Amino acid sequence: MSVGTDIIGYLGGLTLSGGDLDGQPFTVLPWERRFVLGAWSRTGDAALTVARGNGKSALVAAIASAFVDPRGPLHGRRHEAVCVAASFEQSRVIYEDVLAYLSARYRLSDRQRWRKQDSANRATLEWRATGCRVRCIGSDPANAHGLRPALVLADEPAQWAPAKSDRMLQALRTGLGKVPGSRLIALGTRPADDGHWFGRMLATAGYAQTHAAGPDDPPFALRTIRRANPSVDHLPSLKDRIRAEIKDARIDPDALASFKALRLNLGVSDVSRAVLLDAGGWQAAMDLTVSDSGRTGRHVLGVDLGTSAAMSAAAAYWPGGGLDAVAVFPAVPDLRTRGLADGVGNLYVKMRDRGELVVAGHRVASVRNLLGEALDRWGPPVAIVCDRWREAELRQVLDSIRFPPASIVVRGQGYKDGGEDVRQFRRAVLGGHVRPPESLLLTSALAEARVVTDPAGNAKLSKGSAGGRRTRARDDAAAAAILAVAAGRRKWHNRPSRRPRRSVLVG
Repeated sequence: MSVGTDIIGYLGGLTLSGGDLDGQPFTVLPWERRFVLGAWSRTGDAALTVARGNGKSALVAAIASAFVDPRGPLHGRRHEAVCVAASFEQSRVIYEDVLAYLSARYRLSDRQRWRKQDSANRATLEWRATGCRVRCIGSDPANAHGLRPALVLADEPAQWAPAKSDRMLQALRTGLGKVPGSRLIALGTRPADDGHWFGRMLATAGYAQTHAAGPDDPPFALRTIRRANPSVDHLPSLKDRIRAEIKDARIDPDALASFKALRLNLGVSDVSRAVLLDAGGWQAAMDLTVSDSGRTGRHVLGVDLGTSAAMSAAAAYWPGGGLDAVAVFPAVPDLRTRGLADGVGNLYVKMRDRGELVVAGHRVASVRNLLGEALDRWGPPVAIVCDRWREAELRQVLDSIRFPPASIVVRGQGYKDGGEDVRQFRRAVLGGHVRPPESLLLTSALAEARVVTDPAGNAKLSKGSAGGRRTRARDDAAAAAILAVAAGRRKWHNRPSRRPRRSVLVG
């Protein structure tokens, strides 16, 4: 029998721990069988790309178990298998799966037979009699010196830190050269960068296997999902997650970008463009509007206070989807001079003439006048939402003008609160839950607004010149609108449904 066949036989004898099939034998799925047989039927490196969540990491851990297990088909004297993930914390997931597989067969606490190192920075398991071991590490090349692996299992290389990825690969390859017959196997989603070494490996490795949707495939069709997710019909939780993500991807640009990259494995960036909202989405929201539509009941008031000579803005959002905004500039410099300095011509003058912009305060925008304008135009709010930075000043002004009582909601501007608020705002606008007037203030603010995105895909409103934002861009009204809409959606609409809804993958 071939080594690949022996590995498949070994995997079938393992017991799964956690997930949909907890406690059941490891069933080698057709795509896994094809990869194992293909990878071990040829010499040299091997590569596998498959969408996120299909059990790839469990397969990596199972192959690592076949290496360190003294009865495993890959076991060898003083051989080492190195499992590399983006971070040490992620590599520990593989390590814990290895322990779970082997704990069902051996007493790993037997120190006469097993040497286990499990600490904050080391994760190894060794069979003492032969010195054969598995080591799990993060993708930091500083931690790869001195390795002599017979096998490297590179997990999700497209997610490794870009500045270190190539150096880490070279460190691993240098180590592999010390052991005859050693090899590297890389498994993960396709990289967005055509020049990434994993992308090149998928084209040049001794054996490569790809599970990915095509660029012209309908993104939410079941046949498309299956092309990139060969485990979807075997893992109920994967199918449920994909169904939930489809709902978000239909209306949220960031969710769609992530869905294409991670669920369809298209080899594209998992974040969308840096704009907060494209012009088409905002125009579609305005097309829904009729006179005073959605402005019944009490509103949520979002407030964004600028510094020194900057703009301050307030936005109101009603339960029926109505949205409006007003902004304040100080008198010095005058609007024409300010418009020329900001590169927007007479835009501020037009906003003032339309009643969307008020001049109040000498060199600093008057918060008192801003709140007074909001109260006069829209009446008392049910809640006021602001960021933490100038919370104390806002509370002081509210007290001084005897503003009608309303609960105050304070939000951070980092990726946690800010990311959630941007997500809620985008979903509300693109889902038809926001009905703005033809507001020059709001339209220009949204045209200026940019977001920056963290590695987890959370997008927050950018400041300064981050995310391609102009240094003098005025997106204060957009910031106030985001606060108001996000808080309103949480308050009135984002509650669990009392009746379960059925959903399908196709659509």
